[in-house]
Amino acid sequence: MDHSDSKKPYSFSLFVKHWKDKTAPELASFVSRIGFDGIELPIRDGFQVEPETAWKTLPQFAKQLNEQGVNIYSVTASTDESIFAACSEAGVSLIRIMVNIDQDGYKATEERTRRKLEAIVPLCEKYGVKVGIQQHYGNYIIDSNGIMQLMHPINPEHIGVVWDAAHDAFAGQQPEYGLDIVWSHLAMVNLKNGFFQRSNGPEAETAEWKRHFTTGRHGMAHWPRIASYVKARNYAGVICLTAEYTDLANKDRYITEDLAYAKSLFK
Repeated sequence: MDHSDSKKPYSFSLFVKHWKDKTAPELASFVSRIGFDGIELPIRDGFQVEPETAWKTLPQFAKQLNEQGVNIYSVTASTDESIFAACSEAGVSLIRIMVNIDQDGYKATEERTRRKLEAIVPLCEKYGVKVGIQQHYGNYIIDSNGIMQLMHPINPEHIGVVWDAAHDAFAGQQPEYGLDIVWSHLAMVNLKNGFFQRSNGPEAETAEWKRHFTTGRHGMAHWPRIASYVKARNYAGVICLTAEYTDLANKDRYITEDLAYAKSLFK
């Protein structure tokens, strides 16, 4: 569970999906100035590190960030062996994934995913890189209970859970219960926030709802309760702010405010 700096219990990470046009030095300067210790990096086509060349570009990108004191704590990527190898070379300890429900249904997807996870355990062992599965609203495994159905009897040293505050809240879970459910396999804590918003008028025949992603103080996930629970159980590891905002035009201001808020809660 421990991905933190040895001098302090928590390391704060920023998911940099919305800053893909920044070079490594620009990104390091940006996240350091706000107050982050490191980042979660998407390995995707069109981003700073792309899947086809990750074996070469991920270690280079990590080295440039490290030179300015910024770590890559995790990546979002596939679980291809080439990604494991790149992460190992770059000193990245976690690959974050999500589970999309396939057309043959939830239970079939669950069983197939469990077999896939068991099959990648040898890669986790070989490269010293963990895989973390995150819950997500919609056509995914959506909550803590669903994720933990995949975990038995998988060793938490190899496969863990990235617990996401907003998505458990959207699923109706109390944060203390959600964290307790996944605690044995907890690999990282994701902080974001949001709420449901009516997307059609009262005259509509059937109500429709959408999710609005907002700042840490204003959504359904109660960050003070999350921080209290995590501190009480002596979590030591990465806290990743995912910068998921419906209003992306003001993302730089929002993430600066959210990090300050998170640090005030976890100190």
